[in-house]
Amino acid sequence: MSDDVSVDREARIRRALDHLKKDTTDQVEKVEYFDAFEFTDPELAQRERDLVFGRVPTIVAHSSEIANTYDFKTVQMPRNKVIIVRQKDGTVKALVNLCRHRGALLEEGPCGKRRLFSCPYHRWSYDVDGTLRTITRENTLGEVDRNQLGLVELPSEERHGFVWIIDQAGLQIDVAGWLGPEMDQILGGYALDKLGCIREEAFSEPVNWKVMQDAFLDGYHIQYAHPNTAAKHIHTNVMAFEDFERHCRFVAPRKTIDRWLEEDPGDRSLVDDVTETHFIGPNTTLLKQPDHFQLLTFRPDPESPTHSVMEMRLLVPSPEVAGLTEERWTRLWDKNWEILLAVLHAEDFPVLRASQTGMASRDAGQMLLGRNEVANQVFRRLLKRLLAETPEA
Repeated sequence: MSDDVSVDREARIRRALDHLKKDTTDQVEKVEYFDAFEFTDPELAQRERDLVFGRVPTIVAHSSEIANTYDFKTVQMPRNKVIIVRQKDGTVKALVNLCRHRGALLEEGPCGKRRLFSCPYHRWSYDVDGTLRTITRENTLGEVDRNQLGLVELPSEERHGFVWIIDQAGLQIDVAGWLGPEMDQILGGYALDKLGCIREEAFSEPVNWKVMQDAFLDGYHIQYAHPNTAAKHIHTNVMAFEDFERHCRFVAPRKTIDRWLEEDPGDRSLVDDVTETHFIGPNTTLLKQPDHFQLLTFRPDPESPTHSVMEMRLLVPSPEVAGLTEERWTRLWDKNWEILLAVLHAEDFPVLRASQTGMASRDAGQMLLGRNEVANQVFRRLLKRLLAETPEA
């Protein structure tokens, strides 16, 4: 990124350091109230699937996951089962995972390589661009328009090292326009397309997707929910925040910054002493650590308002770029991934499952997001705006 942006980052870090000294944090203007039904209501969940995921771009993979021609991944989106596949010309397409003859799934596995997609039911086949290639026993089938029977394509775009799709056919996708100039520049400056996704896992949980997303924008819970893990490394309830309307970014100081509480750091960089969290609306948290990135995405279940899928990805530089031997590099990221999984399963998920159970109470009463829960407030504001639109808008 430009030198101006680097200077701005250092200024934000020093604002966070000042908050740490004063026991303060950036805040929004007011407390925001909400109701439990927002996490349990089937009609609202359907509106979210249509007006959020069916209208705006969301990340479904890192480019390195389908790096070569004919590589594919399958994705369960809120509205469609999807195959994302690398084309012969190097681009990516997103195709609805369904044979146009009788609706059989073309691919049931999570990933692989295919020169064509072949239906297991009657063996109709399709090129990787979705074109209908073969109708078996065509002379007995009857007259059909083959041009109208290709796989349905969803809007897709590759940008900043990620594959983005809109979960509804027939729309136009513009990732840069959705991100806006600030977030588009921020992501462009990280050279995420030069990193590799070396670990990826999906977790199906009995928790509404908004409860999940909220948890991973929250710097207020660290000391209490993670006293023996994250709280040893990250300060609680301290952030320097930037609001980009649909998205936001905030700096949270790591405890390595404590040496500068009494001493002036001068002009030296403090980038390694913070974690930068990016909310990329509507359903993604990107964490910038000193030596890698973590990408967290959250999608609602296609039917149940009380279930969702969280995907976690570890994005890292190659051993050569990191200056590590293959053995040390592998050991480092294996250990990192094991720690992340342990915290998720032992600390995050139990709290969130219990929260979802509590939301079923018929007399829950109103709850709230505080002024200090700034990224959560941006998330809620975005959803309210998207849900206020009509399907025809």
